[in-house]
Amino acid sequence: MRLDRGTLRGIGGVAAALLIILAIHTVRPHTSSAADYPCNSDSNSSVEIDIHSGETGSQIAIELFSKGVVASSQVFFRLAVADERAGRIAPGVHRIDQKICAQQALTQLLDSSRIGNLLVVNEGAWISEVQSKLVKIGYSKVEISSALKNATLPSGFTQLEGLFFPAQYSFESSTSVSVIINSAINRAIEEMKRAGILAGNSGFTAAQLLTIASLIQAEGDEKDFPKISQVIRNRLTKGMPLQFDSTVHYIKGTRGSVFLSTQSTLINSPFNTYKRYGLPPSPINNPGFQAMHAAINPEEGDWIFFITVAPGETRFTDSLEEFNNWKLLYKKNLRAGKFGSK
Repeated sequence: MRLDRGTLRGIGGVAAALLIILAIHTVRPHTSSAADYPCNSDSNSSVEIDIHSGETGSQIAIELFSKGVVASSQVFFRLAVADERAGRIAPGVHRIDQKICAQQALTQLLDSSRIGNLLVVNEGAWISEVQSKLVKIGYSKVEISSALKNATLPSGFTQLEGLFFPAQYSFESSTSVSVIINSAINRAIEEMKRAGILAGNSGFTAAQLLTIASLIQAEGDEKDFPKISQVIRNRLTKGMPLQFDSTVHYIKGTRGSVFLSTQSTLINSPFNTYKRYGLPPSPINNPGFQAMHAAINPEEGDWIFFITVAPGETRFTDSLEEFNNWKLLYKKNLRAGKFGSK
């Protein structure tokens, strides 16, 4: 089967459940003249601008002026009213340069890399990896553990793994970790509804379909998702073990290597699809929408084997002989260093 590439897939767009569209009110700022600093000027200092949910354009403009970012709150306010992108300024602590023009200030406020309170969850991420990111943001392990334990899961689901939807989440510095986690779960519920997972399909429960989506996410590139979905169904129908390396990597908590030793396939775990038949008991990562969609919409075919013989080249077959030949090619490419590491 395809060997886990051990990488986190980047998300295609910002889908922030905690993103709050700021109201740009027609209230005139109360300070400063109509001057503006030159654009594209170098700045040797920066300040923190803490944006709160529901904050108005005039409030943001005044804070920018009072902290020495812009020369005029009025100029920034007029710019924000005229530019619809201003409505996408996310709550959180933004690191903004001082003495810059209003246009630069708006650009920096829209730059997610400048937000301290920003949680980026990539497609295929594990909950353990999300926990580590929350700790780096500033939440304690105790409060994260408590929030995860007390999270409200949708009916039919027993584990949070798989329900933290991959997206960018920005939030105010005072936001509790419970709010972040439950917002991610609510977003996952919305995406599962959109994909058709919550309704169940072909005898699979919603939880099983999400597990299938997580396997699809871990095992291949997006272009191959529908075929991998069909391989899973074909193997389950034939009573064959899935034998997915990604499930063993999940048990071991390893990423970054395509190689899996024979000894690793003997690990005693319900997630070991080499030793156990059927699906793992729960998802092995947090899948994105395309993997969810593929779990419901497999591509018709009789494949029961697939293997990535080179980066970006995954082959599918119903022939064990052909699969074994491709496996030799994979090993040749692995030794040649085409996968980056052994």
